[in-house]
Amino acid sequence: MLVGAHVSPAGGLYRAVERGVELGAQAIQIFNQSPRAWRPTAYTEEDFARFREARAASAIGAVLIHAVYLLNCASEDPEIRSKSLASLTHSLRVGDAIGASAVVVHPGSALGGPVGPAIARAGELFAAALGDSQRCPLHLENTAGAGGTLGRSFDELAALLGAGGGAPRLGLCLDSCHLLASGYEIRTPAALAAVLDDCERAVGPGRIGSLHLNDSQTPLGSNRDRHANVGEGELGLEGARAFVNEPRFAGLACVLETPGPDRSGPTAEEVALVIGLLAS
Repeated sequence: MLVGAHVSPAGGLYRAVERGVELGAQAIQIFNQSPRAWRPTAYTEEDFARFREARAASAIGAVLIHAVYLLNCASEDPEIRSKSLASLTHSLRVGDAIGASAVVVHPGSALGGPVGPAIARAGELFAAALGDSQRCPLHLENTAGAGGTLGRSFDELAALLGAGGGAPRLGLCLDSCHLLASGYEIRTPAALAAVLDDCERAVGPGRIGSLHLNDSQTPLGSNRDRHANVGEGELGLEGARAFVNEPRFAGLACVLETPGPDRSGPTAEEVALVIGLLAS
């Protein structure tokens, strides 16, 4: 497993690598544009080359790009759909340029409408974005299940993968906080193994491509997405230990999106804590 953290590319794309190195990370995750704006960042070939050079000189073994939260690929609104497609396609093209392991995206929300048509709309956009990019995989993140969000169950994730065409570039990013909050008991090795068996029965083997390790402020089945620092929530330190030592997760990028002690994100100490949990 490659343990790391979500970091900022502020000041230049290559600075994300520098920040990852400062944290002792083996993997990093970035937003490829401002998470509060639709306008894509206009990176140049020089930006991409400088990023690749910085990464090659580091111990960063994997890079994830997180699509911005403004996207709703399941929306019925033509403007939102157009903006979501443009942003997701841009993320995948940036992933192509920097050699990212995947773009991670929240599947979208039905916004109170029927789930079936919403899944079909989301899948249509996933397929279009993949068709307008070259190599970078797209990982659908499971959700905590609040409101009309899609991807709260493995059956919904399987339907989303199918609606997206089931291409080899489509996979899953499993978030530990979201799994617990959506009702999956994962706090012991045996419980997690049983949950992953259910996942593979629904989506097929080989679809889990990346991971988010976050503790949960809210209890099992709460359907609330509230991240806590590792070992400080309902998942607990033993739950985190079970998660990082699951054999089927070996070799995957596992990124922390925790708030940190001062709400500024994961710290070097927290990254080191998680690395220490591996095979402990």
